[in-house]
Amino acid sequence: MLSNILIYFVVIPLIMLGGLALCRNIRQIRAVAVIGSLALTALSVYLLVDFLALRAAGDNAPMLYVDSWTWFEPLNIHLAVGVDGISVAMILLSSIIVLAGSFASWTIAQPKAFFLWLILLSTGVFGFFISIDLFTMFMFYEVALIPMYLLIGVWGSGRKNYSAMKLTLMLMGGSAFLMLGLIGIYYHSAPEGGQLTWNILEIAKNDAISHGWQTFLFPMTFVGFGVLGAMFPFHTWSPDGHASAPTAVSMLHAGVLMKLGGYGCFRVAIYLMPQAAHELSYIFLILTGISVVYGAFCACVKTDLKYINAYSSVSHCGLVLFAILMLNSTAMTGAIMQMLSHGLMTALFFALIGMIYGRTHTREITQMGGMMKILPYLSVCYVIAGMASLGLPGLSGFVAEMTVFVGSFQAGMANYLAGEGSLRLVFTLVACCSIVITAVYILRVVGKLLFGPVYDEHHLTLTDATWWERLATATLIICVAGIGCFPNFFNNLIKATFTPEIFSVLGM
Repeated sequence: MLSNILIYFVVIPLIMLGGLALCRNIRQIRAVAVIGSLALTALSVYLLVDFLALRAAGDNAPMLYVDSWTWFEPLNIHLAVGVDGISVAMILLSSIIVLAGSFASWTIAQPKAFFLWLILLSTGVFGFFISIDLFTMFMFYEVALIPMYLLIGVWGSGRKNYSAMKLTLMLMGGSAFLMLGLIGIYYHSAPEGGQLTWNILEIAKNDAISHGWQTFLFPMTFVGFGVLGAMFPFHTWSPDGHASAPTAVSMLHAGVLMKLGGYGCFRVAIYLMPQAAHELSYIFLILTGISVVYGAFCACVKTDLKYINAYSSVSHCGLVLFAILMLNSTAMTGAIMQMLSHGLMTALFFALIGMIYGRTHTREITQMGGMMKILPYLSVCYVIAGMASLGLPGLSGFVAEMTVFVGSFQAGMANYLAGEGSLRLVFTLVACCSIVITAVYILRVVGKLLFGPVYDEHHLTLTDATWWERLATATLIICVAGIGCFPNFFNNLIKATFTPEIFSVLGM
């Protein structure tokens, strides 16, 4: 069983949990967290290199490293694993953010319990991305969600109990829809007389879900995952949850956990129910289009740094779902690149906000000013994160958003010229407006927070970033710049996933 490299993405976090349980002092806890995170990052890099080597050698299977072990035979439940280019990219993103989050939590209170829950959350994330069995995927999905309540309720700030409960109830509500959808897919997964299966590849191959059942099950699964992706109007848990969460949890939550929503919408809802995706996509295009613009407008009027970044995440994650619903390879590739870009830059944002808050004890931009003079390193990092968010060329945001909009225009024009209406084209134009709105709130925050007169004389005594803070932020900045400067590498990794076989399943 342990011969498959993918299993180690679950085994290593489990070993970390055991090691943390045996730790007796803060140095041992930090050592386990950092060494384990480094091991996961090294393993994800090795996976990327080996995956590319297999593809170059001519292995064009939809999924690589596919393996399966029977878990519960009466219901045909297996621990089935496999990855494609999208999965590999998401695993790499997750490992980098877990590593950066470990350094960002260097001085957290009650570190042993905190890291136990944080690593359990990351176990669920890694398990979700390597699973190709729907039941196992859902199990890891829930493992990733459950620790959020305690991480926010115990280590959070502000209205942490309210935020933790709201987040848990809304995400569990989405999970209920998702569970019903997955059960429905299972009971319609095989031709009449065939064996029912939870395996995604087998379900897609069987193409046994009837048009009527697709129409019924597609909204359940898309909404179930869409709630985690902060789709309007189910997004309200996200700003409150982010505002109250500790730094590393906000980083992992916005950077990785919300990406489970977009990944699940593509991997399950659209891939397994393509007919319903074509027919019902207009409903969710409207909702996700609203998310893109509404989230950006809300960020413009907020004064709390975490709320600003949280609503920015609603906008950017809405753009991911919006692009996936365009159902063409360019837009879908852009959606995955947007997940990578947003994951890195929002993790950087939340790390910097936590570091600034730890010094000033406020997140209100009206109570800060002149930080470029006081905290030059952190301020420059904040400017870089802001420029990535508004789409400055050379950084990841520009590449991702341009790919999304080009693909969306292609889909919109194709529909319009085919006489299928102009909805996609109109909402693409609306979504493009978010670029301008993003520039407004980013430049507003940078101007107020970093420049101008110093608001409080006590801030003049603050010290700049420590070595562990510099390491965490530098890691994320290098990755943001790497995607922006070498976009073809990631574009080719992701686009290779959208093979003719995939689009024949999607009916395109």
